[in-house]
Amino acid sequence: MVKTASTMMPLGEKAPDFSLPNAIDLATVCLNDFSNQGGLLVMFLCNHCPFVKHVADELSKLGKDYAGKNLGIVAISSNDIQKYPQDNADAMKLEAAHRGYTFPYLLDEDQAVAKAYRAACTPDFFLFDSQFQLVYRGQMDSSRPSLDVPVTGEDLRQAIDQLLAGQPVSELQRPSIGCNIKWLPGNEPEYFLPHGINS
Repeated sequence: MVKTASTMMPLGEKAPDFSLPNAIDLATVCLNDFSNQGGLLVMFLCNHCPFVKHVADELSKLGKDYAGKNLGIVAISSNDIQKYPQDNADAMKLEAAHRGYTFPYLLDEDQAVAKAYRAACTPDFFLFDSQFQLVYRGQMDSSRPSLDVPVTGEDLRQAIDQLLAGQPVSELQRPSIGCNIKWLPGNEPEYFLPHGINS
């Protein structure tokens, strides 16, 4: 495990396109599927990361709490499934059922979408407005597996609530911290390498 922080994509960036299979029902899910929503939350997760496990119940709760509230939510797993079979599509489907995820859980097998979003860690969160412009990226809250701080999702929930209420989203945003995305051999993006911005 390499403890890694979000790259903090510049606010205002347009959401990169994606078209990926949903491990839950094998349907293809695209960015434009959410064009009628007031916002879109894109989360990079995986099954085995202790940082994701630490917040997984809150992720499930968040999905249920914002159901029907004009917010699209999608989770994406981009780990190398050859080296980490516990993150493959079958395992993702089981994890979604176990956790009660109500949002699509997509497999980014060639990692192209993770690269497009400059995702670096699991979990990594990106919140876009109705025009697919980035308004929040960073941590869910200040809780970590090693800290005695309750998981509340307060940072992410505040940003979502501000967005859906038509208010400016606070630009005081702290990076998410988690396990590094498990890149395919030779596929590590420049921003992840020691000479990149994550150094």
